[in-house]
Amino acid sequence: MREETILSQFGKRVKIFRNERNISQEKLAELSKLDRTYISSVERGQRNIGILNIFKIADALKVNASSLLEEVGDINA
Repeated sequence: MREETILSQFGKRVKIFRNERNISQEKLAELSKLDRTYISSVERGQRNIGILNIFKIADALKVNASSLLEEVGDINA
């Protein structure tokens, strides 16, 4: 699978959870202690995110990190 597809799928998962919680990228950035432009680039699949930042985002969204990775890399997703 292409790297761009994996990054894009992960970014979509982050955005889905963020939208379900009705919070802005700015608020997610604040909660996760990451920059808003970083969150934006993750959601657009332009950032190869590190594992510690996955956990920061998951904590901010109040989900398990595994939830963010669910279906990522699945060719049917």
